[in-house]
Amino acid sequence: MKKYLILFVPFFIACNGEEKAFDATGTFEAREVIVSAEQTGKLIDYAVDEGQMLEANARVAEIDSAQLVLKKAQLEAQIKAVLSRQPDVQTQLAALQEQIKTANFELNRLENLVKGGAATQKQLDDANAQIDVLEKQLAAQRSALQTTTSSIQSEVAPLSLQIEQVNDLLNKCHVVNPINGTVLTSYVEAGEIAVAGKPLYRIADLSHMELRAYVTGDQLATLSIGQKVTVSTDNGSGGFNQQEGSIIWISEEAEFTPKTIQTKDERANLVYAIRISVPNDGKLKIGMYGEVSW
Repeated sequence: MKKYLILFVPFFIACNGEEKAFDATGTFEAREVIVSAEQTGKLIDYAVDEGQMLEANARVAEIDSAQLVLKKAQLEAQIKAVLSRQPDVQTQLAALQEQIKTANFELNRLENLVKGGAATQKQLDDANAQIDVLEKQLAAQRSALQTTTSSIQSEVAPLSLQIEQVNDLLNKCHVVNPINGTVLTSYVEAGEIAVAGKPLYRIADLSHMELRAYVTGDQLATLSIGQKVTVSTDNGSGGFNQQEGSIIWISEEAEFTPKTIQTKDERANLVYAIRISVPNDGKLKIGMYGEVSW
């Protein structure tokens, strides 16, 4: 009986050793951005290589903008030509204003003469009437000049808007990298024709990776956003590298277990996806498997 017990204990330990030490598994992903051309034209400068680290807001490519530059110059010339027809209001009103000034001086002189009996009331009335006519002429001319000016400005307005449109298109000829990250794939080469909406390259921030794993409904009750977990990856020597990660997303809907994913309960058909953010020291790669425990 004692001999039987000695043989049984190692078998029990071995069976326990086969139990999985993880709660879920998944694969690593990165938040990728596909950068596309916003203008159509020849790529005259393209400084993007696969594996290259790029900074956010760095200008990485130029699309030929010669036609747009010429279009802008044409519009600016049109505006200049239209404005050349704009009247000089002050100059054109100066003559009438001088006549009114002279007439007012004469009116003051006549008023003094009338008081002294050296001029008649009719002469004074005629002087007032003359000033009234001149002021009406001044108002009419000022109104006509303002109408002409407004008409010319209305011609300039759509041309100015067209220049703003061209400036926007010129800005889109400069391809600016949107995020800090590593170029994963480059789809074009310098000298090729870029087409608006066509991808130029794909980039991702690999400083933090996301492990997409799946858990069962029973496990879901033990998880929460921000919870710290342990993520293990193969170190290539039969062991594991372990890092701390935090849960940043939990799916609200169940889905069928992906064929490539293992769960703690192999019989589970419906599982919930979770995403775990893990700092990357350079060892984590897109598509690499990882195991999660908590």
